[in-house]
Amino acid sequence: MPNIKSAKKRVLTSAKKEENNNVVEARTKTAVKKFVKEVEAGNKENANEKLNIAIKNIDKAAQSGLIHKNKAARQKSRLMKMNNKMEETK
Repeated sequence: MPNIKSAKKRVLTSAKKEENNNVVEARTKTAVKKFVKEVEAGNKENANEKLNIAIKNIDKAAQSGLIHKNKAARQKSRLMKMNNKMEETK
């Protein structure tokens, strides 16, 4: 445990940031999983809604610096590919 006052504050702020990052990361992963579930079920309309939510969450994570912008672009691209492939097959 730190002895210096500023170091003690730093521990508290780091804990808050870590907690917030965990929430954002979990929200993003959940949105992606829900989208994939809708794609596997073949629900076009629900999948489109879930896709928009997933992309929004990925963008927020990238904007806050939680994930790299290239990783965000790659994830969004893969999700869009899944969505387009589902629409082609139906």
